[in-house]
Amino acid sequence: MLKIYALALFVVTYVLMISLPKYRPWVASGSAGLFLLSGIVPLGSAAGTIDWNVLMMLAGTMGTVSLFIDSKMPNRLAEGILSVTPNVMWVVVAMSLFAGVVSAFIDNVATVLMIAPVGLAIAKKLDISPVAMIISIAVSSNLQGAATLVGDTTSIMLGGYADMDFLDFFFMAGKPSIFWAVELGAVATIPVIMFLFRDQREPVEIHDRTEVQDYFPTLLLLGTVVLLIAASFIPDKPTVTNGIICLAVFAVGAVRSLLKSGGAGTVKKAFSEIDYQTLLLLAGLFIVIAGVTNAGIIDDISALFVRLGGNNLFLLYTIIVWGSVIISAFVDNIPYVATMLPVVSSIAQSLGIDPTVLYFGLLTGATLGGNLTPIGASANIAGIGILRREGYEVGGKDFFRIGVPFTLCAVTAGYLFCWLVWA
Repeated sequence: MLKIYALALFVVTYVLMISLPKYRPWVASGSAGLFLLSGIVPLGSAAGTIDWNVLMMLAGTMGTVSLFIDSKMPNRLAEGILSVTPNVMWVVVAMSLFAGVVSAFIDNVATVLMIAPVGLAIAKKLDISPVAMIISIAVSSNLQGAATLVGDTTSIMLGGYADMDFLDFFFMAGKPSIFWAVELGAVATIPVIMFLFRDQREPVEIHDRTEVQDYFPTLLLLGTVVLLIAASFIPDKPTVTNGIICLAVFAVGAVRSLLKSGGAGTVKKAFSEIDYQTLLLLAGLFIVIAGVTNAGIIDDISALFVRLGGNNLFLLYTIIVWGSVIISAFVDNIPYVATMLPVVSSIAQSLGIDPTVLYFGLLTGATLGGNLTPIGASANIAGIGILRREGYEVGGKDFFRIGVPFTLCAVTAGYLFCWLVWA
């Protein structure tokens, strides 16, 4: 009965979050409370189920990004992108690819928080809605996170479990590795973006040049990127390392602003720009996912994969990829991948094969699947939170229009590449 209750509560939670976008933080936190009251998630372990590293990264980067926006640098970058793109359609393509490249080396959420202000600045200059552009930036960031060892938590988990280093994500055993599957998926999404924005062929013009008021916040963001990449090579580091880095960089920027004349107002604004509702939403979702995991639903799904696939490698591979896509659209991919890695390893051992193709299939499906829904990945939640603070409410239709074709094209490309190269 407890498992049925957990599954029903989980389904109701996601239906309400998709249908009531304005109330997502309260739906998630209310559902988390029910999981705690039912005992599925013990009250004493609630804090341990929350990924404090992600929340700290969000809070710290949001603060730094506020300083970055006040410096007028996003406007200057927007003008640079506009100067080399012929129309609005190509602006969106360029912004999506730019976000993807950055996300291959730093956390997806941090990427969205850094790139989205540039997208907002472009939308304001062109006098268009920023919704579609920010969604494209978010899904591109989520896609490219699987490209390298340092791009996403799931990549780090695979690297540790399969004993892969940074270079193994590019070439391994003389073959092109997962990086190229992800990049092929990114290339496959370009026609999707072009089709979705095919009617937006308005020419781009720049009339005024923005003067950057302070270059220090830009240096802070670049420093964040460098420090996050460097931290990825530190063995056995604390799980909150990235969060501490982001908070520390923001603290440096806040102290410097306070020391400047009139800096107190800037710091106050930076703290007010931290999206506390998004933080509440994520905290609630972490507890909800822990409840589903504790109820044994994730384990049941893993066992189902094995029963359906039998001894047919291609069928198993297909089930793992596309099953992971569907599951990761609703379940945080971190606990899911953590559960599935030993399952995949056991399947490969029973078949007497190299597990690499199944590992790559798992990573491809689990990482890209979050793009199917607006609440399937932290990067999507962060992007929607930014839009909400700008006065734009993102409905399910707005997101699905971009997320569904984007995901299907990217996953299909990666799915075929990994099978043809590694099977």
